[in-house]
Amino acid sequence: MNNLNNLLPLPVLLPMLGAALTLLLGRRPRLQRAVSILTLAGVSAVAGALIWITDTHGVQALWVGAWAPLGIVLVADRLAALMLTVASLVTLGVLIYATGQDEEEVHRETPVSIFHPTFLLLSSGVSDAFLAGDLFNLFVGFEILLFASYVLITMGGTGERISAGSIYVVINLVSSLLFLTALSVIYGATGTVNMAQLNLRFAELPGDVTIGIQLLLLVVFAIKAAVFPLSFWLPDSYPTAPAPVTAVFAGLLTKVGVYAILRTQTLIFSNSPLTDLLGWTALATMVIGILGAIAQSEIKRLLSFTLVSHIGYMMFGVALATQASLGGAIFYTAHHITVQASLFLVAGLIERVGGSTSMDRLGGLAATAPVLGVLFFVPAMNLAGIPPLSGFVGKLGLLMAGVEVGTPVAWALVFGSVLTSLLTLYAVAKVWGRAFWGTPVLGPLAPDEVVADDDDARAGKLPGVMVGATAFLVVLGLALTFAAGPLYEYVDRAAGALLGNSYIEAVLSGVNG
Repeated sequence: MNNLNNLLPLPVLLPMLGAALTLLLGRRPRLQRAVSILTLAGVSAVAGALIWITDTHGVQALWVGAWAPLGIVLVADRLAALMLTVASLVTLGVLIYATGQDEEEVHRETPVSIFHPTFLLLSSGVSDAFLAGDLFNLFVGFEILLFASYVLITMGGTGERISAGSIYVVINLVSSLLFLTALSVIYGATGTVNMAQLNLRFAELPGDVTIGIQLLLLVVFAIKAAVFPLSFWLPDSYPTAPAPVTAVFAGLLTKVGVYAILRTQTLIFSNSPLTDLLGWTALATMVIGILGAIAQSEIKRLLSFTLVSHIGYMMFGVALATQASLGGAIFYTAHHITVQASLFLVAGLIERVGGSTSMDRLGGLAATAPVLGVLFFVPAMNLAGIPPLSGFVGKLGLLMAGVEVGTPVAWALVFGSVLTSLLTLYAVAKVWGRAFWGTPVLGPLAPDEVVADDDDARAGKLPGVMVGATAFLVVLGLALTFAAGPLYEYVDRAAGALLGNSYIEAVLSGVNG
């Protein structure tokens, strides 16, 4: 037995320790930044090592304190390792972006003494959710990241942020209450919340009980993933937060919900995929989300609707429940984390240069800030799925999986995804045409709009650190394109493992050993 599984607690513990240290360094902002960056760099290194370990040595499981089968089990397979790596790299990039803000903006948008400990705690919760081997620890991971997000989304204390944050808090408290209810029902019915054990024990339950529990968990995770019709809260909540907060929320938080659906559907409810229900839900999420996007004239709201819409692509893959569709969903999730986060960082830069993210007040940014134009154009085309970018690769994999399945629901998803991709291209082209090429049609400023009142902003000059961090995420998205071949082979192996028993065997070997 090797000791490689001893790495599993580090992605959870390192950010927790970093959060405690940065809290103690509240009066030393430079040290806070250094500790935060080093911590997330360490998490990224560990996550990258886990990709190699899980791909070459198989699933890694660690019963914390060796308290099997009653203790906490952390599990890393190819899926968890990939999500952990992409999430940690994006989190690191967003953190570096936040360090590039000037002192006045930091004081207003992301106060250092609060931001860094909370941001690291969010990272810890995300890591715990990805590595959780039982539903209660998954709940704990969600709660850690949600408590941190409650602080981050209301940071700055403006009326608009408090109002939008209140909606976000209430919705997530309701979903957490439903999650606890589901845990109680599951434990009462099976005597365990360990996901590997549940795979075996649900087979002994009556079918109607299993379906009822499955639907309850799907509602919980659909709220967190912003799946239609439970996505109504997101477009009003995300745009009001500071740019770094919105970027990490858009990149990660909904994807943790998608991950939870993917994990439970393949591990616990593998004999009950609910293909039709999930398929029609995925189709509605894609189409209605993108119709909402093209109706917007404010960039951050438009991006929030595209975020909802493209969750539908991930649900497309989960719904069909084949190796090809699951591989496409995993690839598309990794792609979307990088692209959506980078677009929201670009939106923050647009606000610095143009004083607003309303397309009615923007124009000519391609001439004023050409670098900003490139930073927007590349991920925007990636989001739209223009060949040969990673967005196209992920969508093509899903389309091929849908055609292979060939059911009415699968064909509806194929046509719906093509329509959504075309409308996404229209939405981002509208932003490009009006904000980067057009001339501004000035209207009255909203009371909370930030006006670019310094010479550097008006001249299109932006802090190098913020531009560099945004470019890092854009390049990370392009790296998925250049590595699409080996990466798609990796996600195909990950999908195959999800449909097998390797996860269950790795966890239960610790119980029986």
